[in-house]
This record gives sequence, C-alpha cells and structure tokens, in this order.
Amino acid sequence: MLMPREEALKLVKEHLPNKNLRKHVYAVEAVMRTLARKFSEDEETWGLAGLLHDLDYEDTKDTPDQHTFLTRDLLEKHDGINEEIIHAIQAHADFVERKSLMDKAIYCTDPTTGFLVACALMHPSKQLSAIDIEFIKRRFKEKRFAAGANRDQMAACSEIGLELDDFLMISRDAMVEISKELGL
Repeated sequence: MLMPREEALKLVKEHLPNKNLRKHVYAVEAVMRTLARKFSEDEETWGLAGLLHDLDYEDTKDTPDQHTFLTRDLLEKHDGINEEIIHAIQAHADFVERKSLMDKAIYCTDPTTGFLVACALMHPSKQLSAIDIEFIKRRFKEKRFAAGANRDQMAACSEIGLELDDFLMISRDAMVEISKELGL
C-alpha cells in the first residue's frame, strides 16, 4: 500500500520550509499525475514521485552530489514508498539510469515546471493560463531566459514519446489545474 498523500505532504512541509520549493514539488506532482493518466499508469505512484523528488533539496543545495541520496535514505524508513518511486527520484537528478517511463517522465518534468513558472511571471498577466505555445517556444529559444532550466532535459520528453510542444502544453495545463496553489 502506498504512502497516503497527506503523509507525504507532512514530509514535504517538514523538509521543505521554503514556500517556492513546495510550490515546485506540487507542480511536478501535478504534471506527473497528468502524465500517468495519459499513459495509463498509476497516478498515485507517479504523483508521490513528483511530490517527494526534491525532499532533501534544502539539505543538499550546497552538495549537489548528495541530492536524492538523503531522500532515498529517509524514504526507505517509511512504509508505502516502493523502490520504483525511489529510483525515479534518483533518476530525475541523473544519478541512476532512466529505465522506466516514470523515470523518464520525472526527468523532463522537473526543469519544465520551473521554466513554465518563469514564463508565467514574464507574461503581463502573470497567469499560467495566459501563456500559449508560441510564447513558451519563444522563451525556450532564449538561452538566457530561465537559464537554470536545462533545455536538453526538457526536450528528453521525446523519451516518453511526446513532441516538445505537446509536452510543454500538457505540463502547462496540469499546472493550470493547481494555479491557485501555485499563485499563478
């Protein structure tokens, strides 16, 4: 039996005091759940991977080579977190080979959510729902815009069988569903 979302949220609030980091993991969770539905995969499993993927970020931001390893150690002590979730969490940071569809999905989703937030903040409306694919693609081509969002990692959506434009809009739409929570 998987860890209930409420229990995972407690871990997020305990380990990620930064509100923007919490918003980031909520966004990744939303996109992962949407992708799970699209691919007829388990939405709860994919959602948990997204929600918990950066659990140790605050503790490892100065030692990026440790990122996901503290999360792995923490989650292994909890019931309801399987090896598939832990593997996907480590795959998002490129510490293990991306084998499963979930591994590949979280890898491309992680930078995409931050990139889309930056797009929304750049838009005059400051709303996710207002950014369209043309706006997003223009920003994607600007290498200095949201420079921390790895474009190659985002384009790895091809590994899950999606064209970049489709993936970006699927991600945007998933984030629009929780826009109130994201403040966008």
